[in-house]
Amino acid sequence: MGAPDVASVLDLTDPAVMADPYAALAAARAIAPVAWHSGLGMYVATSQATCNAVLRDRALGRIFQPRQPDTEDVWETFNWLHADSILDSEPPKHTRLRRLIAGAFGRGHVQRLAPRIAELTDGLIANCARAIDELGEVDIIAELAEPLPVLVIAELLGFPESDLHLLRPWSQAIVRMYEVSRTPPEEAAAQAASREFAEYVEGLASDRAAHPGDDLLSDLVAARDGSDRLSPRELVATAVLLLNAGHEASVNGFGNGLASLLASTAYTSGSWPSQTDWDATTLVEEMLRHDSPLQLFERTATMPTTIGEVALEPGDKIAALLGAANRDPEVFAEPDIFDPTRDPNPHLAFGLGIHFCVGAPLARLELATSISALLRRWPHLQVVRAERRPTFVLRGYERLIVAPA
Repeated sequence: MGAPDVASVLDLTDPAVMADPYAALAAARAIAPVAWHSGLGMYVATSQATCNAVLRDRALGRIFQPRQPDTEDVWETFNWLHADSILDSEPPKHTRLRRLIAGAFGRGHVQRLAPRIAELTDGLIANCARAIDELGEVDIIAELAEPLPVLVIAELLGFPESDLHLLRPWSQAIVRMYEVSRTPPEEAAAQAASREFAEYVEGLASDRAAHPGDDLLSDLVAARDGSDRLSPRELVATAVLLLNAGHEASVNGFGNGLASLLASTAYTSGSWPSQTDWDATTLVEEMLRHDSPLQLFERTATMPTTIGEVALEPGDKIAALLGAANRDPEVFAEPDIFDPTRDPNPHLAFGLGIHFCVGAPLARLELATSISALLRRWPHLQVVRAERRPTFVLRGYERLIVAPA
């Protein structure tokens, strides 16, 4: 293989590693900056330099591998939702899709949402306060981290408020397929969610074509670049991706980051409420770095290339382990310490290169708004109970119960 195997020190199916992967990621990084992982059947980049190279190397592509259909072709919708998305495309298709999608994002949708995001956050903080008044504690995932990005992305795309309860279950079922292991019931749920979500967006897109509004979905329906435009499937795949990727990043980024903050010396030392040498921007970047919501990003060699000292041939797969990159001691002083004033903070939580997250500005705005509002309302918080999701690739909390300290 040309590289040491790190599967024995980095077992991504081990509940202990899923609960806290950073010691195992550090052990893998100490073995080699690029290693083989026999459990995954691919190479893994473990340092920031090699992860940076994986994300930027044009000899590596996002090559979607369709799920094998059975006689009923149950994976058909799931497959084209990915094959026609910007995330799983490469130039020239990726260039074309990003140009059309970026044009829609560039019309001021994110900026115009800032006051509305603040308003939505205030309403959710009020719900949290009612829960604390009644129970003395609140599940910050259920009451703030999960509903806010759903409300925001639904407003951005123009989804009816009455349908919001549908979006999170669809998203969770689909993204479960990105994990290292899946069960047959989870696969069936992803197949059904893909069909239902696609049909739902197709119906909304048809309505926007006839009755355009002041929303991103209307802009995507109308998006053109000369004679070019999004195909019906590309449009649906884009809307689904914006919810799945943007929502998961925001929910997990907030939950992971808040838990890291509340456990940090910077917060528990007692000086936090009176500190003036931090702001929401640097705090959010450290939340994203310290416990990244996305831990693994896979690419495939389309031509011979070298990452670190490992030669890759066409068809070889390699994954950037973003959590390892974001705790690389060669780049970050005391990388395991949560430092809300860390600057510069060149983390890779949103990726790099052509696949840099198109929704990063929106995610950052949501995180800055929500964490600021929470800490203004309750400067002293503590974690009462925490329940991790049993996942590695998309890292987050199922529940995070907090209470005023």
